[in-house]
Amino acid sequence: MTKADRDTPPWEAGGTHHLSVPADAFRKTLRAVAEDSQAYALLRMAETRTAAGQLAAVTVDATGSELSLPPTKNARALGILDGIADASTSQDADQARKWHAAVFDRLLTEQTDQAEPAGCLTATWLQELKNTPEQQRAQRLHAQGVDMARTWAQARTMDEPTRQELLAKVENSARNAREHVKH
Repeated sequence: MTKADRDTPPWEAGGTHHLSVPADAFRKTLRAVAEDSQAYALLRMAETRTAAGQLAAVTVDATGSELSLPPTKNARALGILDGIADASTSQDADQARKWHAAVFDRLLTEQTDQAEPAGCLTATWLQELKNTPEQQRAQRLHAQGVDMARTWAQARTMDEPTRQELLAKVENSARNAREHVKH
């Protein structure tokens, strides 16, 4: 069961426990969490590790939706976090700069095990963020889904037309999620 209504009791599937939460309640909860830059950074890092793990789990022979769904879902999740961050920091420019600086300070202290493909993908993205000039890091964060998908596609030696089509889908997924959550 991937979607449930508000009356659905908690359930377990595939070793994971699930709970039905109305979208508005979920959005309000994430916005409340995002007000604390350290909590947001932890949430962002958790989603980064999840995204990397999902990309690393895609089989070598995957095609069609088996190939495109993981990176587009990841970009959507990261785009939701972008929209939450935008909504949380949109009131005061000085506060927004301080909030972003605290988020980046926390993210850039993360350590990853590069022996695993997911850890290598996470480490690559963190290094790209670290190498980005400070004033451009917020924009780089918004591009995370695309950046991770691009790195993943290159590691898979994906042909150029497939890669371009996939990255366009990923970018669109992230942008739509970000805009949807902001409103």
